[in-house]
Amino acid sequence: MNIIKALTLIVCLAVLVACGRSNQKGAGIEWDTLNKEVMELLNAGQYDRALVVAKKALEIAENRVGQKHPDVATSLNNIAVIYNTLGQYALAEPLYKRSLAIKEKAFGPNHPAVATSLNNLAELYRTQGQFALAEPLYKRSLSILEKKLGSNHPSLATSLNNLALLYSTQGQFTQAEPLFKRSLVIWEKILGPNHPSLTTSLEGLAEIYRIQHKYSLAEPLFKRALAIKEKTLGPNHPDVATSLDNLAAFYQESQKKKEAASMTQRAAAIRAIKRR
Repeated sequence: MNIIKALTLIVCLAVLVACGRSNQKGAGIEWDTLNKEVMELLNAGQYDRALVVAKKALEIAENRVGQKHPDVATSLNNIAVIYNTLGQYALAEPLYKRSLAIKEKAFGPNHPAVATSLNNLAELYRTQGQFALAEPLYKRSLSILEKKLGSNHPSLATSLNNLALLYSTQGQFTQAEPLFKRSLVIWEKILGPNHPSLTTSLEGLAEIYRIQHKYSLAEPLFKRALAIKEKTLGPNHPDVATSLDNLAAFYQESQKKKEAASMTQRAAAIRAIKRR
């Protein structure tokens, strides 16, 4: 079972529009409205429609404020996030890099907005297994956020989580576990115990314990993540199906065949609804 790719969207969504704003005139109300629609579509799992809307927002921004404005960087980032989610990495990378360059020029090299772009570019490399490229970007992002936002900010939790995912992917569980735990503590403190952002850390920790056959530690974390998604996203959301698949694979491995079959059936039912 590999939950790492499934976690990518949620992690990126957490920083999707956290680009910061300059003192320059913005791209306008229509652009803002389109960005909100992108978020709503992504949260609903409607990725193709989100891409259409995000491209329209980019067109409006470039026409109204030019190609080097921070709002253009935001739109570029959003399109890149969608491509990354769809596995179209070659399309995502140049957009992430262009977004990063715009932000570094507009805000300076140590702004939280820059950290967002560093994080997302690192996510792209991690997803492709280019760990040597990803790690320094994650660490630079983490350093900026901790210095500028403090030790209990949601964006810092995202950065900690993503670096933990990198280590987990490489089997470096000793490095990953404390980062997941610290991320989870921040999420719970800032957002409460039932926010969907918690599920990235919960499932990351659960995966570490599963791989190490610490099933009694893994199961409640997988189940808690599923319960949060069902409550906040609705019972038929694609991310709920992903968590059901994770639990099914966990139960299969831990010799709980009946429970595994039940989770698999529920996941299949959700996907059947989405295909109608």
